[in-house]
Amino acid sequence: MLNDFTTSLRPALVLTALFALLLGLAYPTALTGIGQLVFPAQANGSLIRHNGKVVGSELIGQAFAGAGYFHDRPSAAGKGYDATASSGSNLGPTSKALADRIKGDLASLSPSGTRIPTDLVTTSASGLDPHISPEAALFQVSRVASARGLPEAGVRDLVERHKQEPLLGFLGEPRVNVLELNLALDRLAQGSARPVR
Repeated sequence: MLNDFTTSLRPALVLTALFALLLGLAYPTALTGIGQLVFPAQANGSLIRHNGKVVGSELIGQAFAGAGYFHDRPSAAGKGYDATASSGSNLGPTSKALADRIKGDLASLSPSGTRIPTDLVTTSASGLDPHISPEAALFQVSRVASARGLPEAGVRDLVERHKQEPLLGFLGEPRVNVLELNLALDRLAQGSARPVR
């Protein structure tokens, strides 16, 4: 009986060790190596560098609060754009807390009641969305240009140049990466406005 147990235990242990090495070490190492060779920027987090320093990622939004910068959509992740606490607010369309927050955001963005792009007052599912719609970016041009002392036409042109089209022309929506746009804005202003994030 002990002999039967040993006979059946040995193949189980050998297979466990083999698959642990194969699926726990060899496969992930091979995929990491292929990723580093074929897509090195994406494999390392799609990092954005400014003056040789990492300032963020193309994939994770950041909070910009100053009048001289384009603002992202609101975030419900942790204390806002917290990659360790990625989530939406989980508030449903009948939630009074959500309705009150949106009303407050609408009033602060447009006291006169001008139509505001939806993504400037609603959070994304992850709370980390780095993009806004071109309409949301264009809505902010006047404020940003005024705060920076720049001509609106130049800031509007900057938004148009940073507009990303849907993948293959039909997958997704047109969008603008806010961090990349704000870095280009800093370059355009050539230091005339201090970072006020």
